[in-house]
Amino acid sequence: MLAALLALLVAAGAGMWLLAGAGGEMTRRHVVVGGVPLDEVHPSDVGGGRRPGVVVAHGFAGSARLMAQFGDSLAARGYVVVLLDFSGHGANTRPLPEGTAGTEASTAALQHDLDVATAHLRGLPDVDPSRIALAGHSMGASAVTRYAAAHPEITATVAISLPDASTVLPYRPARLLLLVGGLEFPNFRAEAERAAGPAREGRSMVVVPAVEHISILYAPRTHREMIAWLDDSFGGPAADRSPPAPFRRVGGAAVLLLSLLIGLYPVARLLFGGARAGWPRFSVPQLGPVVAVAAAAAAFAALVAPLLPTSRLPLALGGYVVGFTATTGAVILGYRRWRGANFPALTPVARPGKLRLAFATPVLIGYAATAIALPLHLGLTHVLPVGARWWLLVLVWAAFAVLAYAAELVTAGNSFGVLAVSAVAVIALTGAAVVGLTGGFLLLIVPLLAVLLLWQAVWSAVLHRFSAPSWLIALVGSLVVAWPLATALPMIG
Repeated sequence: MLAALLALLVAAGAGMWLLAGAGGEMTRRHVVVGGVPLDEVHPSDVGGGRRPGVVVAHGFAGSARLMAQFGDSLAARGYVVVLLDFSGHGANTRPLPEGTAGTEASTAALQHDLDVATAHLRGLPDVDPSRIALAGHSMGASAVTRYAAAHPEITATVAISLPDASTVLPYRPARLLLLVGGLEFPNFRAEAERAAGPAREGRSMVVVPAVEHISILYAPRTHREMIAWLDDSFGGPAADRSPPAPFRRVGGAAVLLLSLLIGLYPVARLLFGGARAGWPRFSVPQLGPVVAVAAAAAAFAALVAPLLPTSRLPLALGGYVVGFTATTGAVILGYRRWRGANFPALTPVARPGKLRLAFATPVLIGYAATAIALPLHLGLTHVLPVGARWWLLVLVWAAFAVLAYAAELVTAGNSFGVLAVSAVAVIALTGAAVVGLTGGFLLLIVPLLAVLLLWQAVWSAVLHRFSAPSWLIALVGSLVVAWPLATALPMIG
């Protein structure tokens, strides 16, 4: 036990070390201007006079923190960087007007936020206001190309994973670099090719190999191409230092996340005492009926979710996901009450006493919140709830808890069965996005959702080993899934 705790502390320390050194020696400041949260990143050698500035814009369901590695890379080359949280995203409490970024109202909100960030960057004492560039990812790429097309004073623009080439005019933006991942959906490459148009001076397209829509943000090639383009646009770099590894932040977050996942076992042992049950066994004969029931429930939920009151929640895509998961869980619970569990009942074991459960419940909930929020916020994106996100988090958590509790009961606590139910739910959500029952952006977050549900199944296996009750396992495991969704999806209204 002592050795396990020591290993856990070493792993957590390694993760924190990677995170602490990700940004190098730079000056950072967080400000809120006109309601728009902005993160400034200044080169360490402040005596270098006025420098070029770059505004970096995130994509749908992103945040300034998601793009922090670009601040690190650009500031290392001597650029002053401002990263913003668009309306409805990150720490910005002003909602995005619509559930999609393509409407007239949402477009106006994004352009307003970008104008605030650009004006603030121009006004910084170490910035040359005549040398300003913009960079954006996905939704942010559309926003910066639209802004630069309307503001010819912008020196250069970098669009990463541009979803729609209609924001690009034949000769504006004047200097435009288009970056697209080799593993992205084909339409992203098609739109980049359309935006690049016929070969002309000041416009270039680069395919970054072996990356998709999110991993392109951490690819060293992406950062090298951006830096080279801006250096050329401004007549050379403002400083000649090597940028830090762009994947250091996310790598540190992954190590910290893994250490906290492993830490669940010693924490559960301290709370409940020695293990009382074995690990779950894989049972193919029992999996078949469970998958069939889950598939029927998920298909029904996918159809009715758009008709439920939850569809009006002020969280983009969140209303559909809440209705879908709660309905799927409710149908499975109804089946379980009618037919019973499909897996053999677990061998009876001594359960933790009420006093022990009363102490363990808040500790495990707090540990689950820390295990998911701390690594993601420090190394990936903004996941601290602000404004309406607090009560939205409760609703999303409750919906996933219903699904998790139903999976626990119908499988008699077998974590392989729980994982099978989760897999069916992910497949059904993917199908719903493909046929248009919900927003297509859901396809981009399905891999993240699958990873979170796998993590939930691991928590289920560990806590069952210590004979924790199903309601507690569902409550704790579902928080790990619900927290990133409730804090990252855009608030709308």
